[in-house]
Amino acid sequence: MTEETEQPRPERKGFRKSVYIIPSLFTTANIFCGFSAVIESVSGSVAMSLGDVPGAARHFNIAALFIGWAVLFDFLDGRVARMTNSTTQFGVEFDSIADVLTFGIAPALLVYCWGYGFLPELGSAPWAVSFLYLICGALRLARFNVQASKPKLQKPNASPKLDKKAFVGMPIPAGASLIAAIVHFWPTPASLTVSRFEVAGRVIDIGPRDWGTALLVLVVCLSFLMVSTFRYTSFKSVAPNSRNPRLVILFLAVLIVAIFYYSQWTLLLISSVYALHGVLGKVVGMFRRVGQPAVVESATTSSADVP
Repeated sequence: MTEETEQPRPERKGFRKSVYIIPSLFTTANIFCGFSAVIESVSGSVAMSLGDVPGAARHFNIAALFIGWAVLFDFLDGRVARMTNSTTQFGVEFDSIADVLTFGIAPALLVYCWGYGFLPELGSAPWAVSFLYLICGALRLARFNVQASKPKLQKPNASPKLDKKAFVGMPIPAGASLIAAIVHFWPTPASLTVSRFEVAGRVIDIGPRDWGTALLVLVVCLSFLMVSTFRYTSFKSVAPNSRNPRLVILFLAVLIVAIFYYSQWTLLLISSVYALHGVLGKVVGMFRRVGQPAVVESATTSSADVP
């Protein structure tokens, strides 16, 4: 054995520094997608004002796709940072700024230009609702950063396992995903869409004003869900090295195939289910708490009857 092989290998500092850069690269890609989505939304609005409806639909669809790619990059930067143990305070703040642009400004502008911005009968409600979504998303990110940096401020009886597996309030990428999925499902501007349904022999026409009002209500609901205390699954425990890695890999493979061939239906279904599961979980929890006092009272009464 030579003297050279007996000496320990020097630490690869350059490699270690590059590990910290990787999550920031994903965040930079996130910002690029958000900026591109804003540009495409404005281009779609210009095309719609010129009467180019197919061109406007194409721009709006591209904007929705950019937001979808940004969701993937946002998921990867956090997952890579945790896997490589390269989480930093700079990365947290950088990611929050990126999320305000990509999942706050971009979807708010997209739904305004595509959905209800060209409906004068709605008055000033469209820009007010889009701003409400933006400010609620920013508040959601600020609350998340405070809770992440100061865990001691949480309630002492909170379950650490629950805090790890769930978010408090709907994450802002989830709200942006639902808006983008709706636009991707129907890229034709909603302010120019007239739908006709036949129910029980009656023909019902749904015009642009109806679609615009429905979108306003939806965006308001998404805004309040972000600042609510509803629990939303974080999927941090789902990984190839989990208890059932084969099931995780199989699920991801099926999901990728479904998105590739049926992206419109798949993305709309996934984003809708995720946005609703927090509300359903809250409702189920309320019904469970309603039955608890009766059980406690009966147990107290029975113990009091014992001499």
